[in-house]
Amino acid sequence: SRRGNCHDNAVAESLFSSMKVERIKKKIYASSDEARLDLVQHIEGYYNYQRRHSNNGGLSPKQFEGNYFRKLEGV
Repeated sequence: SRRGNCHDNAVAESLFSSMKVERIKKKIYASSDEARLDLVQHIEGYYNYQRRHSNNGGLSPKQFEGNYFRKLEGV
């Protein structure tokens, strides 16, 4: 998309915002490796599989993606 479009990073900024509120501000990390591991576990273990998103009709990203691919198979 074109330069300066404010909607380019909306998804990433939403992820970073919720991670700050739900995860980062509640912990103190001893090292950057510990922080990296914790954030990967948060994204893979909770954010993608359990956390419901309003823009996905109340489904987690994994559920939404599964529904999408099931619909494609039926076509």
